Amino acid sequence: MPAHGLAKTRVELMRIAVTGKHGQLAQSLQERVATIAGISLVCIGRPELDLARPAGLMQALAGCNADLVINAAAYTEVDKAESDADAAFAVNAAGAGAVAHAAADLGLPVIQLSTDYVFDGEASLPYTETAKTNPVSVYGASKLAGEAAVIAANPQHLVIRTAWVYSPFGKNFVKTMLRLAGERETLRIIDDQTGNPTSALDLADGILRAAHAVVHPGFKDWGVYNIAGSGSTSWAGFAAHIFDKSGRAGGASAKIDPIAAAEFVTAAKRPSNSQLDCTKTETIFGYRAPDWRKSCSIIVKRLLAES
Repeated sequence: MPAHGLAKTRVELMRIAVTGKHGQLAQSLQERVATIAGISLVCIGRPELDLARPAGLMQALAGCNADLVINAAAYTEVDKAESDADAAFAVNAAGAGAVAHAAADLGLPVIQLSTDYVFDGEASLPYTETAKTNPVSVYGASKLAGEAAVIAANPQHLVIRTAWVYSPFGKNFVKTMLRLAGERETLRIIDDQTGNPTSALDLADGILRAAHAVVHPGFKDWGVYNIAGSGSTSWAGFAAHIFDKSGRAGGASAKIDPIAAAEFVTAAKRPSNSQLDCTKTETIFGYRAPDWRKSCSIIVKRLLAES
């Protein structure tokens, strides 16, 4: 059952502080929380809160009067991070640790968002939470360092790894593909990198389900979790689904020229396989994200209606 199904049941009042108020996840959380009785959200971010300069962090979080902190703020420019490592580590590592430390000082649990890019992609099966990490990019390394900082700073932590996030908000692969399809007849898309496309709205559902559990006294299943869309595909397969649904609805579509990652040179290396095994989340929190195709279809239809 999705987290917004909680609206049909009686829940205790819960107040959640979220960093990174302009990001896809924060906006998705706001949309979902609007349908759930008994949960309120306080989103904070730049300019009042900048994790690269976290001096005012404690004051900002204390002012939220929250029961739980979700750190959704991040440096997410994967390629730029290769030449801007200090900034990536300042936000994703030191900043994440500072959020977790401040939450601990306030006696609050923290949920830290992380990424499939903490893995090198050499495994043949989906990655579980205990799989060996070995990031191949500065971005991945900075997020892994953030995980360690959070774990060290606050014993009441959930580190949630996710992958290939898209939504109706901000910049993401779905919106980029729809825009490019309106400009070009054929697009060259990588077909040898595999992962789990994840709707930020589905991710928000899973996080809210976890949040509802961790604020209850006696919760002990702290640690690392995976939340990602069910099923996997390549970037080319992802794009093909977007164009199929868009074209059928009268929107932009394009032909796909599948290519190898080696043919599309980027500053940062990406893992060839970054599929996540989400069994633990389903077992502990009773949440499994919908099939990525279903969620992607919903987002494409919504974006076309809003365009």
